[in-house]
Amino acid sequence: MTERLIRLGHSPDPDDAFMFYGLASGKVDPGPYRFEHVLQDIQTLNEWALEGRLEVTALSVHAYAYVTDRYALLPHGASMGDSYGPMVVAREALSQERLRETTIAIPGRLTTAFLALRVCLGEFPFVEMPFDRILPAVAEGRVEAGLLIHEGQLTYGQHGLRRVVDLGEWWHETTGLPLPLGANAVRRDLGDATVRDLSRLLKASIRYGLEHRQEALAHALQFGRGLDLAAADRFVGMYVNDYTLDFGKSGRRAVDVLLQMGWEEGVLPHRPAVRFAEP
Repeated sequence: MTERLIRLGHSPDPDDAFMFYGLASGKVDPGPYRFEHVLQDIQTLNEWALEGRLEVTALSVHAYAYVTDRYALLPHGASMGDSYGPMVVAREALSQERLRETTIAIPGRLTTAFLALRVCLGEFPFVEMPFDRILPAVAEGRVEAGLLIHEGQLTYGQHGLRRVVDLGEWWHETTGLPLPLGANAVRRDLGDATVRDLSRLLKASIRYGLEHRQEALAHALQFGRGLDLAAADRFVGMYVNDYTLDFGKSGRRAVDVLLQMGWEEGVLPHRPAVRFAEP
């Protein structure tokens, strides 16, 4: 039987590499499918999702608000910040009032980090730049403050920077919920049977990594951008956990609440109808 090609988009980051190790290594039997792993930064994946380019893709929860007609969220693969998450850093302490008047480098308008910061601060001046250039830009004084995602959340102190706002902490204090940052989405036009198959395979890949942690970590470390094994282990532990196996009730509610607040703040042009692919 001819294998069916499924293009699977995800970021070249330790947590995504850890999640998809089972499939990438062949340790999880793909059945009648052949997975092509497409590695791109999250902003690119968000933009591609607007076009429906990939069958399965990681994307920001913020970006999902614009593609609900084309994609359904898979119930697993979530990156959740449980009282931690993206953060704003600067060379000096800044009050929230001053931060609203400070130009902040952001990793893309479609990232959930930007949505959460808009909900937190309201309007503020910003400049977009690739996520991996934000930390050095702040450290070198080329921009006053920066919104960090990925491993920058662990390494900013090495650059002499100070944390100004931790959006995961703020979100938990505000709502009592985890902060839903990233998710996996599947194109709805694949049909219910294929969606169920892909959901099962991706969940099996996540479970394989969690059950073979050291093996999967060794694979993920090559995407660590300067993280040592201990730091990569910590980063993966932050974003690949029980919520990754299943959003659960609190995770699903968190998605609804965040997008509702984004709509109320005027960041989103409409209130999205969140759709989950059910097993």
